[in-house]
Amino acid sequence: MKTTISSKGQIVLPSDFRKLDHIEPGAEFSIERIESGEYLLKKLPSGDATGLTDWLLSCPEKGWFEPVPSESTDTL
Repeated sequence: MKTTISSKGQIVLPSDFRKLDHIEPGAEFSIERIESGEYLLKKLPSGDATGLTDWLLSCPEKGWFEPVPSESTDTL
């Protein structure tokens, strides 16, 4: 896939890639220079629960998850 660098030095990540990897505005990347003309771009972890909502919505049926009984931590 081809992209162009803007006059501000910005590179657009093609929408097909953004959709495939659920990349939203504000996502952070690291970039490393491998050698002249070759670079490695890596998406940094976002720290949120990306994909969790999709996973929960894919549960077989409503009420599938049940709370796990646990002791209170109020007295700790």
